[in-house]
Amino acid sequence: MIKVTMLGTSGSTPTKDRSLPGVLLAYDGNSYLFDCGEGTQMQMMKFGANISRIRCIFLTHLHGDHVIGIAGLLRTLALNNREEELTIFIPRGYESRLKSLIVFDKAMIKYKITIKGVRSGEIYKGKNFSVSAFKLDHTVATFGYVFKEGDRFKFLVDKCKALGIKDQMFTDITRNGKTTVNGKLVRLKQVTVAVKGKKIVYASDTRPCAATVVAAKDCDLLIHEANYAKEQEPLAKDRKHSTAQEAAKIAKKARAKKLVLTHISARYRDTSQLLKEARGEFKNSFVAFDGYAIDI
Repeated sequence: MIKVTMLGTSGSTPTKDRSLPGVLLAYDGNSYLFDCGEGTQMQMMKFGANISRIRCIFLTHLHGDHVIGIAGLLRTLALNNREEELTIFIPRGYESRLKSLIVFDKAMIKYKITIKGVRSGEIYKGKNFSVSAFKLDHTVATFGYVFKEGDRFKFLVDKCKALGIKDQMFTDITRNGKTTVNGKLVRLKQVTVAVKGKKIVYASDTRPCAATVVAAKDCDLLIHEANYAKEQEPLAKDRKHSTAQEAAKIAKKARAKKLVLTHISARYRDTSQLLKEARGEFKNSFVAFDGYAIDI
């Protein structure tokens, strides 16, 4: 099970109801944070997420609304006696600026922090999953991220039972790809079915772009910025953001299973217009709110 929690869903400035950008992905007992706007650690506490389980932080770009929360989060982890290394990813060329944000007050942070510059392609490999980056179209160097779970297999219970596979035989056939049952060779592919790994894509901030369509192809969840409604499309183009309708068109082209809109401009206290415009293009669209959780 993969759980995605929208920690902050506003764009540029917080509102009474929306905090600044942050998406938390929980998988196999660990957490992976995408963007870290001001107040992110408070949002994690509010929504029941354990900050000590964060293994990596993936920053889309260095605009303040996406990174200012880093300073407080890292200091809280230090005060909680963190020992594990923390890796932070940021577009290549901005590493020194991020480091300045971390060390500005010479706080006593004893655990190791590694900052890695991002280019397109696979950037992180975990146990049965990977994270890849792809270029977005914004006013500064910006990357989107793809979390891809590895493919696996599932045993066909009735077939295994009929063939007499039991106990240690499951371990043998998993490890060796085959086992012997009553003198007969049984191969793994005969008693299993392939299960495709889940795929989650995060794209913020950006104009609609072909790279997102490619990265999000057949994904289970696309989280895409929707800073504006259609009437503000000229402003979206000028500031290198997307409208809800444009985000929905990306989801449709990519054949995504679900679209969640985030990075909502503070001008939209009522998001029904954004939702209507998105669903006009892609029916399975939703507008995120702080604390919105998706199980995949």
